Amino acid sequence: MRCPYCNQLEDKVIDSRTAREGEVIRRRRECRACKRRFTTYERVEETLPVVVKKDNRREAFDRSKIMAGLKKACEKRPVSSAALEAAVDRIEKRMQDLGESEIPARLIGEAVMKELHDLDQVAYVRFASVYREFKDIDQFMETIRSLAQERQGVRQDHSAGRPG
Repeated sequence: MRCPYCNQLEDKVIDSRTAREGEVIRRRRECRACKRRFTTYERVEETLPVVVKKDNRREAFDRSKIMAGLKKACEKRPVSSAALEAAVDRIEKRMQDLGESEIPARLIGEAVMKELHDLDQVAYVRFASVYREFKDIDQFMETIRSLAQERQGVRQDHSAGRPG
């Protein structure tokens, strides 16, 4: 593993432990040249589907693009990096579980929307406005109204279960 600080290839593993329910191995390493420490993650390389874009171009599935989209939507929102990483893991697993060699980009976008809906509703609206290409304020307002109705329904469900 190349040191991210000095680019040397010689390092030693100081600590290894499993992470994410045993699906990943986290390794603490120390560069033999500069003595600085860094962390790497090791996971089984699974065959990921090729993503078919709107214009029919094909490109490799790239979890970093999903993470970048989530980070952008969640900018200045109270969503932890761990929560974003877990969301990307779930999206990636969902796409693998489809068992397809090619998947439309739309499926990934919808999976991102579902994760954001559960994580942070402001981030959800931000992402939706770009992903769904809102043409005017009415589409934006309709999404917000829909979220408000969902929240109101949840509140009513909770209050209905309380003894009066």
